[in-house]
Amino acid sequence: MDEKELIRRSQAGDGEAFGVLVERYRGKVFSLAYGFTRDRTSADDLAQEVLIKAYFSLPKFKAKSAFGTWLYRIAVNHAKDFLRKNKGRQKEISIEDVGEQTLTAENKSLEEKRVEEGRRQIVQAALARLPEKYRVILTLRDIDGLSYEDISGVLKLSPGTVDSRLHRARRKLREKLTGRLIRQGGEHGLQ
Repeated sequence: MDEKELIRRSQAGDGEAFGVLVERYRGKVFSLAYGFTRDRTSADDLAQEVLIKAYFSLPKFKAKSAFGTWLYRIAVNHAKDFLRKNKGRQKEISIEDVGEQTLTAENKSLEEKRVEEGRRQIVQAALARLPEKYRVILTLRDIDGLSYEDISGVLKLSPGTVDSRLHRARRKLREKLTGRLIRQGGEHGLQ
């Protein structure tokens, strides 16, 4: 069933249709929430709250934007509200705190897996230290794969602002990563 039909049925009260939408977007909403909170429990709670909020707001969805863009807008606003309410209660992120294992090919050696995991943790820790506006835009584009147009709709920014902010965010992340990798004895793998 296509997304428009799922949305129409969900708006008419079909819980199963909404369940299909939830399955399609749950991972992305969790990923976005995790990008804000850097805490799996908080991200899971936020993702559930966002999906509940979306369910009750579905009658207001007029399809002026894609469903995913609309849902991301709800998620970004909800996550920002959460961070404002919990300012000062967030723990400092260290490289050891970064979890969430990535799936790797089974044929990779243990050493390759260890190196890959180490790099992923370094990137996530550097991303967590970026200002929110850069962390959000990098998460939306480079992790969740949203188009510039979709990001523009989610963040309510012009496409030019999205482009320039994304460029600055990548530069700042690269600076943090370069410094970290040099301290660890090498720049290989950083492009």
